[in-house]
Amino acid sequence: MVVEERTYVLHTGVSIAEYLHIYETEGLPAQKPILGGFLGYFVTEFGTQNQLVHLWAYADLEDRRARRARLAQDARWQGCLAKIRPMIMTMENRIMYPTSFSPIRELPVTTGQPDTALA
Repeated sequence: MVVEERTYVLHTGVSIAEYLHIYETEGLPAQKPILGGFLGYFVTEFGTQNQLVHLWAYADLEDRRARRARLAQDARWQGCLAKIRPMIMTMENRIMYPTSFSPIRELPVTTGQPDTALA
């Protein structure tokens, strides 16, 4: 399993509440069935301001590549991106591998039914 950490910093003056509303009502419903493995979405209180961090789990890098390619073709996701992309100043992502003693190794990579569309 791999975990992708995606970190976005919004432009000064952008309403985090507005971004989160658009993402929660439009983006996440498009992403979850395709990407699976949603681990969480977080905002910062201290440190970098206007920062959002979200975590996604995948079976491996090929699983991530296939799922992200499928997401890029989704019209609902593209509609959400058109609204939120101008709000984002910087984006960073990294791939992390859990250690042998990490409790996250025990979590399912996907929730609900397996995604057979990629098989």
